Amino acid sequence: MPTPPTSKSPLTVSAEWQALRAHQQQIANATLAERFSANPWRVSKFSLELDGLLLDFSRHFLSDETLPLLTGLARARGLQGWIERMFNGAPINHTENRAVLHVALRADTPVLCGGHDVTLDVQRVLAQMESFVTAIRNGVHTGHTGLRFTDVVNIGIGGSYLGPQLACQALRPYTDGTMRAHFVSNVDGENLSAVVGQLNAATTLFVITSKTFTTQETMTNALAARRWLVAQLGSEAAVGRHFAAVTSNTGKVAQFGIPPAQMFEMWDWVGGRYSLWSAVGLPVALYAGMEAFRSLLAGARAMDKHFRTAHLERNMPVVLGLLDVWYINFFKTQSRAVLPYAQAASRLPAYLQQLEMESLGKAVARDGSRVDYATGNIVWGEPGTDSQHSFFQLLHQGTPLIPADLIAACRNPSGFNAQHPLLLANFFAQGEALMNGKPDSNAPHAAVPGNRPSTSILLEELDAKHLGMLLALYEHKVFVQSVIWDLNAFDQWGVALGKQVADRILPTLTASEPATAFDASTNGLINYYRQKR
Repeated sequence: MPTPPTSKSPLTVSAEWQALRAHQQQIANATLAERFSANPWRVSKFSLELDGLLLDFSRHFLSDETLPLLTGLARARGLQGWIERMFNGAPINHTENRAVLHVALRADTPVLCGGHDVTLDVQRVLAQMESFVTAIRNGVHTGHTGLRFTDVVNIGIGGSYLGPQLACQALRPYTDGTMRAHFVSNVDGENLSAVVGQLNAATTLFVITSKTFTTQETMTNALAARRWLVAQLGSEAAVGRHFAAVTSNTGKVAQFGIPPAQMFEMWDWVGGRYSLWSAVGLPVALYAGMEAFRSLLAGARAMDKHFRTAHLERNMPVVLGLLDVWYINFFKTQSRAVLPYAQAASRLPAYLQQLEMESLGKAVARDGSRVDYATGNIVWGEPGTDSQHSFFQLLHQGTPLIPADLIAACRNPSGFNAQHPLLLANFFAQGEALMNGKPDSNAPHAAVPGNRPSTSILLEELDAKHLGMLLALYEHKVFVQSVIWDLNAFDQWGVALGKQVADRILPTLTASEPATAFDASTNGLINYYRQKR
């Protein structure tokens, strides 16, 4: 059990924290509209641009003094030192004694971990990926019957699913139609059934992604897919042609029937939610091509270099992370909406839910003591245009203060260009409406108060490079928050508990005696299920 807080933490008693608390009270009464009226050049001060990614944070509760106070807190918490420790391969995931080197997956200079340059391993696996992807897409490596592959099915869960699915969806306009991508994550058999029901086994390639090759949901689906393939093609020998694996467990892969050339290595210094950049991204490379995957890495690398070198006040991930700290700890917000004005990025909110809530959903500091301040919040959202006809009502007129991230791209490669100005008109309009609102003294129910903060992120294009930049921006933003709050952002002990209980429950579902080993509610539910199954 974590030690309950018996006294104030070093964070909340620090001079920097207290200065921010006093500052928040000083500026709380000035509205965003009033700030813009007083300073029409505000956007030039509170916006940043990097290689076709514009970050406009001018519609936030910031005065000229706020950002220096926030970055002062970051310096006092040793943020710059923590950034260097991460990039230099220190074991900052202290509960598992591991380095945190997703940045090495896209690095173009050596990165040492325990004295070994891990980029050599990364380049080896990238070369293996390129060889495999080229053979599949060119029709050199065919299926068991000699037909070219037309479809790739990713079987994974969590970070082994959300990142590849988001990237494949976002890059669809840039693909050449060589391959189609499908995703199976849910252990509900309907997920796998719906996917394979539309496929020809003779032209389907499965990629199983599990670091241990023992993840229960993934391996249940993988074995079911294996049975389906063998039944469809009538031969166990087909498995070796139609399956690849991303894992570190060579023995289990061999038992499954996958040859070594189709096993792509993972490392313990990469967490699942940070693993898109590794061979976990194999389905992306198969779907969009290896050049697109390398462009994704290049975009992330550009953001890495910016994060490591830019001055804190002009550092995109630092600013975003500190803004979340500002709202969560000093305005007591409990959620943030993520609103992509791009259908291709419709899975971004789900991706960020794992990245942020799994990383920051912690109540214990690095020394094991319980924190006395809020950490993390709820991340939620949907594509912006759809949401304007549903939960935007809460954003505009509800009682909670909910900051929002609005995300759009200047260019749309879909070919249906007539719609894009309307899409962007809504993107621009919502930021203004959230800020300015609309008073109506004659009809209180029609009044929209405004003064709702939002961040606008405008990409030149939602191509592989800018997608890589955007995802790395959020990765590093989360790290900034973890440093301020003294959290380990790279473990996830909480997600294991439910799986452990499920392992205990599973045998009881087919037992003959009534369930009695759990709490009364669980026992009753199990017994009801057994009567109705």
